Amino acid sequence: MNINMIIYVLGWVLKLEAGLMLLPMLCALIYKELWAFSALGISALLSLFIGTIVTLRKPKKIAYYVKEGFVICALSWIVLSLIGALPFYIAGTIPHYIDAVFEIVSGFTTTGASILGEVEHLGKGLLFWRSFSHWVGGMGVLVLVLTILPLGGGYNMMIMKAESPGPAVSKIVPKVADTAKALYKIYFFMTIAWIFIFYICGMDIFDALCIAFGAAGTGGFAVRNSGMGDYSMFCQFLITISMIMYGVNFNVYYLIQKRKYKDALGCEEARVYFAIIIASSIFIAFNILKMCGGNLIYSLHHSFFTVASLITTTGFSTLDFNTWPQPSQMVLLFLMYCGACAGSTGGGIKVSRVIILFKEIGKDLLVLLHPEAVRHIRLEGKRLEHSVVRSVNCYLIMYVFIFLVSVFIISFDKFDFVTNFSAVAATFNNIGPGLGAVGPVCNYSEYSDLSKIILTIDMLAGRLEILPMMILLLPKTWYGNN
Repeated sequence: MNINMIIYVLGWVLKLEAGLMLLPMLCALIYKELWAFSALGISALLSLFIGTIVTLRKPKKIAYYVKEGFVICALSWIVLSLIGALPFYIAGTIPHYIDAVFEIVSGFTTTGASILGEVEHLGKGLLFWRSFSHWVGGMGVLVLVLTILPLGGGYNMMIMKAESPGPAVSKIVPKVADTAKALYKIYFFMTIAWIFIFYICGMDIFDALCIAFGAAGTGGFAVRNSGMGDYSMFCQFLITISMIMYGVNFNVYYLIQKRKYKDALGCEEARVYFAIIIASSIFIAFNILKMCGGNLIYSLHHSFFTVASLITTTGFSTLDFNTWPQPSQMVLLFLMYCGACAGSTGGGIKVSRVIILFKEIGKDLLVLLHPEAVRHIRLEGKRLEHSVVRSVNCYLIMYVFIFLVSVFIISFDKFDFVTNFSAVAATFNNIGPGLGAVGPVCNYSEYSDLSKIILTIDMLAGRLEILPMMILLLPKTWYGNN
């Protein structure tokens, strides 16, 4: 284990976080919130100081492999969150540190689950930091590090594989650092475009910035106590479109940028993703039609927004879907688990894994009927290696195991089963709002500290696709024959 290289990269992550805090500090100054500016400034200086100390000397041995890549990934997100929680704690707006960590982990992992009953008391500076954390975590903090710090050799791919969502990661250009830059350019310009669109369509500049950050990272933090309910139906429709766009694999946008339109339109995962959105929206619209007074436009609008919000795991809400009929809630529960496309900023199991699982079921059934038949699973027209299919099965086993253990532990808080089950589903899949007592008009503040820690770990494990957290906690990672 190359401990020195792990610490070195963690130092750069802390220096990057100090730089990222400059934007919310500027926001706090603009709105004359000196208390928020001071809290952010102290946190930034501490992050910069620690980061500078541990990066004074570059390690002689810079080589790191899969094991180190996963450990770097997990520890980076943990360290980022522990420091990122300090502004809320120092300012006194979230006086309990575990609550502050829960809130910022929810931000960085683009979950949007909150312990706050009212958000507006945070002030503009801390609200900006809270929403900006969605943007930072959406594409991945280590992907951002790779865009500014080439760490040498061909080792960067180990980090990118650990942090990028989906069953497989490939380079879209020969060098990993160039791949990271290409992805971040697309991410950055899409964010700028949506900020401008939201602003010219009636949002004030602060709301446009924060909502664009939330949509880009597919996180669900709102900047108003009413959530998305105060915005016009046209603004809500635009937010819906932005959420759906960020749920698409970013490789599709890269293909469009390179004018490979046929390859982009031929993306099987994207086609299934859009089909699920359309089918779910239509079903729910008719299922809630009576609740909407027979107004089809109204029911379609809110079903479309909610379906987009949950399948992309953004978590924005325009109304309380907790009151919808059970068939609609069951569809929403499926969307929570399904998630968006691999290689997007969305969470969940991912559409590509769902496709692979269904194709594997079909193949096994066919082999039972025709033992001599030879069938291969294909995705995007390419034959999948057995290792990819095996990794999907392994992921699903770990997913179910962690999910059940988490539900068991938080069940001691004596909430009803629907609340506990959906709380784990909403945090593990990085959605935010669940059902029952953690629905879109409620929050997670009533859970005990132990449950909040478990749900915080679930958010990190869900965002990092489980393996980095598992490898970090595995004793053999740190000693024994490797």
